[in-house]
Amino acid sequence: MNLPKPVRKLIEAFEKLPGIGPKTAQRLTFYLLHVPQKQLDEFADALGTLKKNTVLCSICLNIAEKDPCPICSDQNRDKETICIVEQPLDILALEKTGDYKGIYHVLHGAISPLNNIGPDELHIGELLPRLKNSEVKEIILATNPNMEGEATAMYIARLIKPLGIKVTRLAHGLPVGADLEYADEVTLSRAIEGRRDY
Repeated sequence: MNLPKPVRKLIEAFEKLPGIGPKTAQRLTFYLLHVPQKQLDEFADALGTLKKNTVLCSICLNIAEKDPCPICSDQNRDKETICIVEQPLDILALEKTGDYKGIYHVLHGAISPLNNIGPDELHIGELLPRLKNSEVKEIILATNPNMEGEATAMYIARLIKPLGIKVTRLAHGLPVGADLEYADEVTLSRAIEGRRDY
């Protein structure tokens, strides 16, 4: 079927997004054809202002509306602890817990030699100046528990250890509500290593 050019263009634009295949791109496009024009205009406006109205925090590299971001400018946050995460979305997840009161550093990725992403492509270089002549006493490595996240955590730990700052890693193991019989060997091994007093 020969689709109108605007429809084809939008389908192609959606296909460029991660996790969106041709079928999903078509469904989204045809869904948008049926929404009221006002809703479509609001969607287009939100998309158009996404990058114009956001900045990277000059301290932690989180995405925010102003610099410094609300977390870095909050005087009640614990400035002695920095949690290193791969993406800004990781901050949202940690903040939802309400348990972490420190500050963050966003790498915007992880070391991945297969994808030609080395330490220089990440925001590791901006971390080290934050640690020199500062009150930081602990770095929490909260990278993902996969090969790339582990490689990134090990690389950063090696850089920080000589500075005499305590380096910790988020615990890995069984999720709450999981059955032992369904856990893989790596997850069980990490759960045993990360056990604590009861």
